[in-house]
Amino acid sequence: MDQDINTRVLNTVKVLRDPYAERSLGELKWIKAVNVEQGVASVELELGYPAKGARKEFEQILSEKLIGLEGIKEVRLDLTWNILSHAVQRNLKPIKTIKNIIAVASGKGGVGKSTTAVNIALALVAEGARVGILDADIYGPSQPRMLGLSGKRPETPDGKSIDPLVAYGLECMSIGFMVDEEEPMIWRGPMVTSALNQLIGDTNWGDLDYLVVDMPPGTGDIALTLSQQVPVSGAVIVTTPQDIALLDARKGLKMFEKVSVPVLGVVENMSTHICSQCGHEEHIFGSGGGASMADQYGVPLLGSLPLDIRIREEVDSGQPTVVADPEGLLALRYREIARSAVAKLAAQGRDYSRLFPKISIENS
Repeated sequence: MDQDINTRVLNTVKVLRDPYAERSLGELKWIKAVNVEQGVASVELELGYPAKGARKEFEQILSEKLIGLEGIKEVRLDLTWNILSHAVQRNLKPIKTIKNIIAVASGKGGVGKSTTAVNIALALVAEGARVGILDADIYGPSQPRMLGLSGKRPETPDGKSIDPLVAYGLECMSIGFMVDEEEPMIWRGPMVTSALNQLIGDTNWGDLDYLVVDMPPGTGDIALTLSQQVPVSGAVIVTTPQDIALLDARKGLKMFEKVSVPVLGVVENMSTHICSQCGHEEHIFGSGGGASMADQYGVPLLGSLPLDIRIREEVDSGQPTVVADPEGLLALRYREIARSAVAKLAAQGRDYSRLFPKISIENS
């Protein structure tokens, strides 16, 4: 009889959809164990992405389906995660100490890409992952200021490599650490791409689950070269609902498709504005553009963010929203977007190249 209960509970759990990966737990093979004793169903889940902030949500999903089934009165959840390395472009190999690189891009400047990138990175730290951020916007590096690291310089232990700076548990590297904040970067494309390759390859990154790359805006030579030379596991496109922004965002999405980088989804920034004085809500830049674009290209809408003065004030002060007000609605929105992005990544193909032995041929 107990075995029948275990089987029925297991079958019920298998068909439950992960709310962020949007596929069934059985299909994803994230069910570690199910056991029923004296009316208590104990469920062990091992997700493929960090989800510290989603425990209550998973408990509620399980309880709604299991309590009352076969006399079950209580559900106990053991929630863990195991973050794996996922496939990158065919001609590239993952960086040794970095499991996954996620590019955050936009088709044009001024849509809040860098602010979104740093908050997503910090949200992943809050969810329980080991994370770094690379400021790849050579002409307009902003991550040092956003993370409160302006004026600081990284150290080199051997004169060849550099140690990333750390803020709020997030490893960070930017060209902004090497030059004065007001100094213009008058570099041609080859110099920029060379500098980016050095920032990635010569930085002593720790063992990271994710490296978030704040991409330069647009789809020019720098962005294209970066997407072709850096082993990227997935990309997030940031846009506003405005038609002009959406036109450029579509170009960014198509660029990643051409270089075989899966687009994890779209983030619609500045989707609505709520007046701080009267509470009136207004779609200043239009509405529904991000959702329409996601539907058109068959990618998820990861979430929408409002035009809120606090987001701007917090990054300007060097304390992005996720760390300035970690329990606030805006921070929770960023965490949901971050979970959705990496859950979509976790549902994709794994990278097995690290497991293959290197074969060398020698003359005997």
